[in-house]
Amino acid sequence: MSASFCFFAQSQLQVVWIWGKATIAGRCIIFVLIIFSVFAWYMMVSKALQMRRAKRLNLFFDSEFRGQDNVLGIFDRRLQVSGCPMFAVYQEGCVELDARLKGEEPGQGRKRFVSLKSMEHIKRTLEGAVARECLKLESGLILLAIAVSGAPFLGLLGTVWGVMDTFAQVGQAGKADLPTMAPGVSAALITTVAGLLVAIPSMFAYNWLVHTLRVRTVELDNFAQDLVSKMETEYVKEE
Repeated sequence: MSASFCFFAQSQLQVVWIWGKATIAGRCIIFVLIIFSVFAWYMMVSKALQMRRAKRLNLFFDSEFRGQDNVLGIFDRRLQVSGCPMFAVYQEGCVELDARLKGEEPGQGRKRFVSLKSMEHIKRTLEGAVARECLKLESGLILLAIAVSGAPFLGLLGTVWGVMDTFAQVGQAGKADLPTMAPGVSAALITTVAGLLVAIPSMFAYNWLVHTLRVRTVELDNFAQDLVSKMETEYVKEE
């Protein structure tokens, strides 16, 4: 325990010493990377919670949907599942189906069947709903992609800039010994470390979120196909 504490304290002192030797450009780049890190971690946590909530609500709604006798059963009960992608797709599809069954005249009851042309309109409505829900789940991932690709380059820029300044100071001093070069080089390298500290967690989180998004997208596509199949079975008259 004491050894770990001593190592941590020594590392802190080294970072403070290196920060004192950093140039203004290096400090500005590190400040930008800190802002990148704050946004990246916020997006990682918020998107992870959103994906987890979507998965939980999808499982709940799917079990309700499978247990109903009529495809419009949940719609007629006015059940609301806020934040559930499957429910949003189901709701838009049922609103369109309900409108096609009632026709244009106000107060008219539901017809028993809809035409194949009306069913095609309902399919396109469901496809649009799936696309919109996928875009909602995908929103914000671009920030993580920017952090993954941009943070290392910002860190490299700070390192190259710092090394350039160090060699300029060495040229002005007229000597290239270790005490002259080491502080500037170490201060230059810290920007690369900062860039990697931003990019590495963002890379793992981005890959996991993209994989999870693909899973949710496939689930929505399969659900939309099942919904269309049930609608056709119940409300399209066989020739």
